[in-house]
Amino acid sequence: MTILRTADHGAVRVVTMNRPQARNALNRELIEMLYGALDAADTDDTVRAVVLSGADPAFCAGVDLKEAQTLGMEYFEKFRSHNCIAKTGQLRTPIIGAINGATFTGGLEMALGCDFLIASDRAVFADTHARVGILPGGGMTARLPQLVGAAMARRLSMTGEVVDAARAERLGLVTEVVPHQGLLDRALELAGQIAEVPGPIMAGLKEIYARGTAALISPALAAEQDIAGAQARDFDGLGDRYREVAQRNRGQIDG
Repeated sequence: MTILRTADHGAVRVVTMNRPQARNALNRELIEMLYGALDAADTDDTVRAVVLSGADPAFCAGVDLKEAQTLGMEYFEKFRSHNCIAKTGQLRTPIIGAINGATFTGGLEMALGCDFLIASDRAVFADTHARVGILPGGGMTARLPQLVGAAMARRLSMTGEVVDAARAERLGLVTEVVPHQGLLDRALELAGQIAEVPGPIMAGLKEIYARGTAALISPALAAEQDIAGAQARDFDGLGDRYREVAQRNRGQIDG
């Protein structure tokens, strides 16, 4: 079974993370493959829009904590050359996040890099970085406040609380919630509308938005890298702490 699927629907490329048994957690193989797939889509002139999603039941649980526990910084070195979390926010091609299920920590950071998100009614979101003992380094503190406001972003990061799809829409985290079975069709419909816009116009529109938010986002990204990079990471017991958090929230996560 391939851990990453791609499919073209006209000028729209759908990229699907496919490690459902691990909630699409980013092991080193998936990190490399996802980065490569996003880069390939961005350099393919026939691709006018990208839809990023995950195989049910999750969108992405973030880093693979088993590999992180075992390998320590060796695991995180893969992000230096293939940072799939940051890649979504660097694409010149419009990218929609089709959020089908649980979207946590690094998975949420990756989703936040998309131009906008639509969600299944089964989607849930949480920033659990602090709860599992690590600092965000993939843009959480830069991008989350832009969508939900500074106070709510701090609340979500400090508490690790789980937000369901309906609340995520009210907060502005996602732009639309649809029935689960209709998620991909709706994402393709929106991506198709984007693909109809002449390429130079859409490229200019993305550049305008990027420049307009750079003054706010760039310093926050730099602060994340400085502080998270300097913070010593102790991976002993990290998986156990994560499992405790997941167990407490299991009813919401698995629902």
